[in-house]
Amino acid sequence: MRPHDQRPPEFVEALAKGIGILEAFDAEHPAMTLSEVARRVGLSPAAARRSLITLEAMGYVGKAEKQFFLRPRIMTLGSAFHFSARFDEVLQPDLRALVDRFGDAASVGTLDGDDVIYVAHVSVQRARRAAAVAGARYPAHCTAIGRVLLAALPDDRRRAWLDGADLHPLTQKTVTDKAALATILNEVRTEGYATTVDQLDYGITALAVPIRDTSGRTIAALNSSGYTGMVTPQDLVRDRLPALRETASHIAHEIQRFPVLQSVLGG
Repeated sequence: MRPHDQRPPEFVEALAKGIGILEAFDAEHPAMTLSEVARRVGLSPAAARRSLITLEAMGYVGKAEKQFFLRPRIMTLGSAFHFSARFDEVLQPDLRALVDRFGDAASVGTLDGDDVIYVAHVSVQRARRAAAVAGARYPAHCTAIGRVLLAALPDDRRRAWLDGADLHPLTQKTVTDKAALATILNEVRTEGYATTVDQLDYGITALAVPIRDTSGRTIAALNSSGYTGMVTPQDLVRDRLPALRETASHIAHEIQRFPVLQSVLGG
């Protein structure tokens, strides 16, 4: 959410509060009491209660005993976006082709603040680990996709991001030193790809490349990942990098046919 001094005059505070409540539910907080919702979103109990009652009346939130939870109707919001942007039509065929060729998994993601949001994903994997399903979001510094997107930021924006970033670890191997990450991002920008090993979760080794628009601006990133121990970053670069770059180029060309999708990814 934008800082208060950057909000337009027409900003609707009540709507922002309701959306903030919906975003507060996640895997660690699947159900919450009124006080927990208020604390997590930073609202007074009275304000949280009014929003929750409204969301419950609209069918987006349910309540059992004193616990609030999301209802299936919330999925219609994501599906409306998914279908209007034509993700299946444009992105899924290329991701399936990569998975058919290499196995493992392939994803497309875009940057949203400090996080990467995965907008499309195909996988043959069934391991219990962090899942890059469509709609999932993870800290950008922990993912190969995120590092490609961060490396593509203008220098001043990248420095500002690093200055304000909370590089919390998700594994013992997660890079949390800002100077070290800055060096990595410089290398990613020079080489045109990023690799990660066990940064987001144990068992994930990934390679990512940029997806660029007609002006050369990076608007998204494409990855291919496998199991740590079965593939190394060197394996991915040797065996998959040319195919990933070719696929990213094809996706970029396809995106031009869909103005909505181009606007969505272009931010």
